[in-house]
Amino acid sequence: MRKLTYFIACTIDGFIGDESGDASFMYPFVDEEFLSYLKAEFPETISAQGRRALGIHDLEPRRFDTVVQGRGSYEVALKEGITSPYDHLREYVASRTLAESPDPHVEIIGDDLVARVRELKAGDSRFGIYLCGGSRLAGELHEEIDELVIKTYPVALGTGMPMFGSGFAVTEFALDEVRVFDNGVVVRTYGRKS
Repeated sequence: MRKLTYFIACTIDGFIGDESGDASFMYPFVDEEFLSYLKAEFPETISAQGRRALGIHDLEPRRFDTVVQGRGSYEVALKEGITSPYDHLREYVASRTLAESPDPHVEIIGDDLVARVRELKAGDSRFGIYLCGGSRLAGELHEEIDELVIKTYPVALGTGMPMFGSGFAVTEFALDEVRVFDNGVVVRTYGRKS
């Protein structure tokens, strides 16, 4: 069974963006040390455009060969005219409002999101699935998430878009790894407790 990994950036107080979802205030923390870590450990999570700009567009997958993202995060790319932001991965966008995909490389999941993600997890691949935001999507898929990789930036918002945008029962995860960077960023990896 393939792992579904929610790889997410958040503030100290657990928000992935302001109330509109904007997380641009976190960008300054992606400094040379942290970017080197991302390129080495999670290169697939860097957009195709970012990978080309960094000269790592031809890197082989390390962890993921598939991405599932919400309509909100996909919309950020669409506004820039980018219809396939992760063209190095198999791309899926969960949306009840986007009737058809603007790109043949991107499949829209309009109904039965959980069932479709379960199919993807049961697929034949040695690589996992990258859950790329947003809040409501993570809330809908909380029972399917096997791993959390939380990049915590040293800022507090007080209010904003939570990591999980829905209520649900307590779910326990075990801490697997912690990495601390000089700029105050902390990356924690958790695995779902059985």
